[in-house]
Amino acid sequence: MTPDQIFLIQSSFHHLDAMPAKAAEIFYDRLWTIDPTTAPLFAQSDMALQGHKLIALLAFVVDALDTPELVVPVVQDLARRHIAYGVTEAQYTSMGKALFGMLEQMLGAGFTPEVAAAWHEGYALLSSIMTIAAYKA
Repeated sequence: MTPDQIFLIQSSFHHLDAMPAKAAEIFYDRLWTIDPTTAPLFAQSDMALQGHKLIALLAFVVDALDTPELVVPVVQDLARRHIAYGVTEAQYTSMGKALFGMLEQMLGAGFTPEVAAAWHEGYALLSSIMTIAAYKA
């Protein structure tokens, strides 16, 4: 990722700080609409806690994008845990679509084509690292 892409992701993500619970709610609503097979993965979850974990993990990854040596082991471990929860490789595509939809809704006009392209690049890299760790190792 380029420094400009990292900057766009970091600066746009920080606009979500004011409403992290709303961002998580939008993400999960979109995820379950896009891919109903993901809903059972959360059947036993406290969704307020799950939403908090989601936004906290995103904040960590976003803040550390310029230090991949910190991010990569964390997301690889998360991917391996996702297997135990029943997450499939195909569901990473659904999660990306839900993320982009949430960002578009939360950022409004701030979700410019440049910001969207940076997020797409970041998610492609992140999901690649995760799927390799979970399904190809």
